[in-house]
Amino acid sequence: MKLLRTLLLTGCFGLLIVLAACDKSATDEKTTASDNSTVLKVIAGSELKDIEPMLETIKQKTGVQLQIEYIGTLDGAEKITAQQEHYDIAWFSHAKYLSLLQADKKLIQAQDKIGISPVIPAVKESLAKKLGWIDNPNITWTDIAAKVKAGELKYAMTDPTASNSGFSTVMSVQAAFANKGDAITAQDVDAEKLKSFFSGHTLTAGSSGFLSESFLRDQAKLDGIFNYESELLKLNRNPALTEKLVLLYPKEGTVTADYPFILLNKDKAADYQKVVDYLKSVEFQTWMMTNTDRRPVNAEVALGAQFPKGYLMDLPFPNNIATVNEILFAYLNDRRKPSHSFFVLDLSGSMEGDRIDALKQAMNNLTGDDATITGQFARFRNREKVTLITFNNAVIETREFDIDKNGAALQNIKQYVTSMQVGGGTAIFTALQTAYQQARVAKQADPNRFYSIVLMTDGLNQDGIKYEDFNAFYVKESDTIAGIRTFPILFGDASSDEMQNLANLTGGKMFDSRKSSLAQAFKQIRGYQ
Repeated sequence: MKLLRTLLLTGCFGLLIVLAACDKSATDEKTTASDNSTVLKVIAGSELKDIEPMLETIKQKTGVQLQIEYIGTLDGAEKITAQQEHYDIAWFSHAKYLSLLQADKKLIQAQDKIGISPVIPAVKESLAKKLGWIDNPNITWTDIAAKVKAGELKYAMTDPTASNSGFSTVMSVQAAFANKGDAITAQDVDAEKLKSFFSGHTLTAGSSGFLSESFLRDQAKLDGIFNYESELLKLNRNPALTEKLVLLYPKEGTVTADYPFILLNKDKAADYQKVVDYLKSVEFQTWMMTNTDRRPVNAEVALGAQFPKGYLMDLPFPNNIATVNEILFAYLNDRRKPSHSFFVLDLSGSMEGDRIDALKQAMNNLTGDDATITGQFARFRNREKVTLITFNNAVIETREFDIDKNGAALQNIKQYVTSMQVGGGTAIFTALQTAYQQARVAKQADPNRFYSIVLMTDGLNQDGIKYEDFNAFYVKESDTIAGIRTFPILFGDASSDEMQNLANLTGGKMFDSRKSSLAQAFKQIRGYQ
């Protein structure tokens, strides 16, 4: 409270100086909305989009408008610490990664927990009944690992470098297996034990919401899912779910999301406190619990009937950023199921100039040119197979690369990408069908991989088969290619409707590079591969 009072005084005094020294119209443009409410620029986790129905109420109750930019937790933490763009508030599922990443910069001025949601496993009711896991308070991570190793538990989990639910699962497993009781290190657990646990990872995704959607699509092939308690409760109410999920709370504990509202700009401390006071009020906490299935932090709000009673134990977390990153890199390169990633790349004449330069840069970033931590997380991984299929008015060439630790394949990809030349028409769906035919053969030969296709085109289909022909092919061959998702990138003059239909057909997700950059779109997709 002493720190907060100091920040309030400092912030108000600083604001008076600014108002006295600056042109009023310029100041209003930066700090107030059109209705004269104060604006706080917020960088937030994508799962907090479910708060949007209350943004107008928050503004009415506090006089503060939250202007929110959504991003992944690790990407957001890195963006904040780079300090290339100004934000007043950060609002993620937790502040653990940001707290470690900020080091001595001391970017976090204050933080208050707003809601609670542990990241936990859930399994189909029939399996839980068979294993004696229903209403069983003594289930451990070791019990779960044993069923994974026995092949009885195939599960869905997000990529831990793209989404906090996967991140928290990896940290929970690491901590539980270490059984130390204090901060863990990357060497605390037998690597083979972890590798065995992650062998059951059958469905991946770059966000928790998309993971739930994909689980519904593939539920017949899966036994369980790791996600936020809030997401799992919503999933259990979804009429498309064919079998209820039993939520499990491992005895050792979990890494829990507490959704702290984090002050970054000390000059906005007064507005920050207004919003925090409302977010922790009985009114908002009740709405949040009812509509988002997050547990309240306000003790005056009675816990809803959807939540099991009992204490939530938080597992120990690493105490330095190097350990966290080492654990994540070990997961990507050695412990998770490897990927086979297909990239279908448009080299038609319309790609000439800035467009082909942007494509080359985006691809080369995945070979290691992006030196940021999140860029290194997105890099092609050890044990991954990468197939590049280039096309114009027909398929030009198919090249496959096996990524290993010596880095030679990364250099080979870079050399190949750098040498790409453009010209000719655009046969999008002929090239995509070729990718599916090759992916089908590869999956039949090696089913123990994640398979995905990235489609990058800047225009409309002009040559080869049409979308309708590809659709007919996909439906006919669905038994052998189901689960191989296409992630189209909207770029240049590509058709938004056609690319979205393609994503819907294959269970993928469309990425719009026109809102950010082609490099950013490729980087985001890596969380889904």
